[in-house]
Amino acid sequence: MMRYIRYAFLATLGILLVSVSLANRQMVTLSLLPEDLAHLLGVNFSLTLPLFLVVLGGIAAGVVIGFVWEWLREHKHRRTADVKHREVRKLEREVKSLKKKQNEGKDEVLAILDDAAA
Repeated sequence: MMRYIRYAFLATLGILLVSVSLANRQMVTLSLLPEDLAHLLGVNFSLTLPLFLVVLGGIAAGVVIGFVWEWLREHKHRRTADVKHREVRKLEREVKSLKKKQNEGKDEVLAILDDAAA
């Protein structure tokens, strides 16, 4: 059921984006710097694109910047989780070796039963 809702949402979003794109096909000029500053610095870079590409590109750039920002912000949490994961694995190995020492000289079946009970 959720799959169909997701497909319906994506289809609606696609229709909306195509509609906005068709309604905003006018060409606009994007400049890197304001005209006066561009002449002063000698850098006059500009592009002529359809308006819908400018809008959708701005949205896409915002999403990418947000994801990168969040990924950088959560770095400390991922690092802490990694350290804890390594610590757990170390402790599991230590418990296994202690159980092995504890069960030395015992019958294998009794050792397995002791491990299962713990």
